Amino acid sequence: MRSWSAPDVPGLPGTAVPLRLYDTAARQVRLTEPGATARMYVCGITPYDATHLGHANTYLAFDLVSRVWRDGGHEVHFTQNATDVDDPLLERAEQTGQDWRELAEREIELFRTDMRALRILPPREYVGVTEVVDQVADLIEQLADKGLTYTVDEDVYFSVADAPKFGEVSGYGREEMLTLFGERGGDPDRQGKRDPLDWLLWRAERPGEPSWPSRFGPGRPGWHVECTAIALANLGAGFDVAGGGSDLIFPHHECGASEGYAASGEWPFAKFYTHAGMVALDGEKMSKSRGNLVFVSKLRVEHDPMAVRLVLLAHHYRADWEYTDDQLTAAETRLERWRAAVALPAAPPADRLLATVRERMADDLDAPGALAALDAWAATALAEGGTDTAAPRLVRDLADALLGVEL
Repeated sequence: MRSWSAPDVPGLPGTAVPLRLYDTAARQVRLTEPGATARMYVCGITPYDATHLGHANTYLAFDLVSRVWRDGGHEVHFTQNATDVDDPLLERAEQTGQDWRELAEREIELFRTDMRALRILPPREYVGVTEVVDQVADLIEQLADKGLTYTVDEDVYFSVADAPKFGEVSGYGREEMLTLFGERGGDPDRQGKRDPLDWLLWRAERPGEPSWPSRFGPGRPGWHVECTAIALANLGAGFDVAGGGSDLIFPHHECGASEGYAASGEWPFAKFYTHAGMVALDGEKMSKSRGNLVFVSKLRVEHDPMAVRLVLLAHHYRADWEYTDDQLTAAETRLERWRAAVALPAAPPADRLLATVRERMADDLDAPGALAALDAWAATALAEGGTDTAAPRLVRDLADALLGVEL
């Protein structure tokens, strides 16, 4: 599956600051230490509806990870999936009388357009699950050959009793796991399972549903194992960051980590499990099931996409927050002031600003702190002017390279 086009990212002078990032599994901020090539996997969309601000909040967070690493001289190998066959997609297609493939392709194309407008750096591999079903089935076969699976009415499950590291990513207790498992696509009450937390690897064919051949009979992959297979195939075990929204901590990343460990023998499967906060609207988490959505495609047509990006940057990536229209108004005002400042023929020196923005972004992606530093520089430039003719260009470049904001 093709990715979207990449924006040009300017290089910056001076020395970058190594990225420190919160690791959910370690419950603390730690120093990332990638090699020459930093490897990152970020879980993608299930394309049955348009991209909303909650999605954009997540993908911008990991775009910032890429930008800080790139500023540090690392090549970034970023892989992302699209879950282009899954229950919500099939249900929406049936409700609306559409072909599920056409629905998925239309929404994936809209997602590409949204990401390009927000200047999100694209993945090297953008992988639709339907493209790699054989690869996923091969991984399930490996797990089965190790005695880690069993069947219930031809559906294949991973046995949590054979997952010694289970729980180490989330740190949740069993009761919390059971609650979240039921809320987030699991089936804790299914009869015939050995443990309510055992999770689905292969769903046997149902009437009217798409299916693919496998050693287990016709069917399609479960949700968690698809990401594990794609990450293993493209990045290998022990990659640097596995990312997504905080609603993926459990069960998605917990189950994927155990699958990856079982398949590779390497722990941790990802060195960091990092998660973005949830975005709310009208007091509730923004979600497709609730329908309380603010669509990126609507905002970027009615407003400058860079203002939309600034709305997201104004919140720390790990924070949960609620969107209101006045945040977009404030972002438009901020963007206007920054652009006016960098349009000056000369301005105050920006070397210290560059150092401050680098420090803020390297400190667990403190984008709000970086914005405050830029606000202060712009206010001084507009109020007092300056004599440094190179400063406006440097500020344009640092805003672009580190924050992804085109001025």
